[in-house]
Amino acid sequence: MGYLETVIADVNKKYAHQPEFLQAVKEVFESLEPVISKNEEFYKKEAILERIVEPDRQIMFRVPWVDDEGNVRVNTGYRVQFNNSIGPYKGGIRLHPSVNLSIMKFLGFEQTFKNSLTGLPMGGAKGGCDFDPKGKSDREIMAFCQSFMTELCKYIGADTDVPAGDIGTGAREIGYMFGQYKRIRGLFEGVLTGKGLSYGGSLARTEATGYGLLYMTNELFRCHNNTLEGKTVVISGSGNVAIYAAEKAQQFGAKVVTMSDSTGWVYDKDGIDLSAVKEIKEVKRGRISEYKNYRPTAEYHEGRGVWTVKCDIALPCATQNELLIDDAKALVANGVTAVCEGANMPTTIEATKYLQANGVWFVPGKAANAGGVATSGLEMSQNSERLSWTFEEVDAKLQGIMVNIYHNIDNAAKKYGFEGNYVIGANIAGFEKVVNAMIAHGAC
Repeated sequence: MGYLETVIADVNKKYAHQPEFLQAVKEVFESLEPVISKNEEFYKKEAILERIVEPDRQIMFRVPWVDDEGNVRVNTGYRVQFNNSIGPYKGGIRLHPSVNLSIMKFLGFEQTFKNSLTGLPMGGAKGGCDFDPKGKSDREIMAFCQSFMTELCKYIGADTDVPAGDIGTGAREIGYMFGQYKRIRGLFEGVLTGKGLSYGGSLARTEATGYGLLYMTNELFRCHNNTLEGKTVVISGSGNVAIYAAEKAQQFGAKVVTMSDSTGWVYDKDGIDLSAVKEIKEVKRGRISEYKNYRPTAEYHEGRGVWTVKCDIALPCATQNELLIDDAKALVANGVTAVCEGANMPTTIEATKYLQANGVWFVPGKAANAGGVATSGLEMSQNSERLSWTFEEVDAKLQGIMVNIYHNIDNAAKKYGFEGNYVIGANIAGFEKVVNAMIAHGAC
């Protein structure tokens, strides 16, 4: 076996109990073959792959908190600081019952290359807890967040590790965490991003991932002498990413016809009414099934099914491994032109390969959904300068970053003879920058 195959085999053996992490490593490493083969002995001598696949540190801790009935509850918290070769660790905090070490490592690994692609000085990390904020009172959320930050604060800082929001961690949770960090450490610094505007947050952060996804998609179509005008778009999810992806898609003249949540999905042939979705999800914190109360002509379906709807563009914006091989076959059969990932690794490897083999333009999440962390990086810059930029300034910088990412991954794919393969292009472009920094730092 060659160096690449040997490392993949070793990782599979060592971490057989971490399927999400193994999936992410396989997806990235398979793309790196043309890079590694050109200088295999050097990469092997420097143990580049062994170093890049092993996190700098993995932190696990107990999170005790008291519920409204006075009962002590206990959850498990995580922070995986994966790689800080090009800047302070940067990555979100996910609060969801599914959170485990495998998912944290997969997300931190992906984050390393995603952050590299933005061109900003940020390393990769991820954190979270198997706590479910749904159905909890504000007091219970505060109790949990304060306990979580009491332990996490020992390992983070504005120039060390800057967490952000993610699934289950919105403005409310970030506010409670920031308050506790400030209380314990006695520092008012840019230690978290996604903060409220009154205490160091950035305009456009809420919209950033969804807007960035569409800036990427728009540039993809523009460079293929096409346009988003008049295209039919299916979107999964109904959180921040999905809502603002839909909003920007509509601004580009496309028609979004689906959205979903964990219980089911809606199809509106006349185009999704975003004001209704925002009221349901951002105000009422309700279920997408309530959409029919606003648009009686829309269809609601239990379970999965978004990808069966005929469309030109598919944007998976919910969670990992939500677009399976049968979904890919349905999309291809219905004539889809492009699939751009708004979530982290929402498409399985089998589905990705099927879409690519059938001529679908496929842009992976580490490139397509980098708008969120890019704007978090811009928030860090504003905090460091003690400045606040206008929405238009941040949005313009975001658009420039996403356009640059597209051309970087396109050029990397062409350089190694894989024109149009944006998965390979993204992995190579992200990898090369991180590795160059690692080599410059020596064996560390």
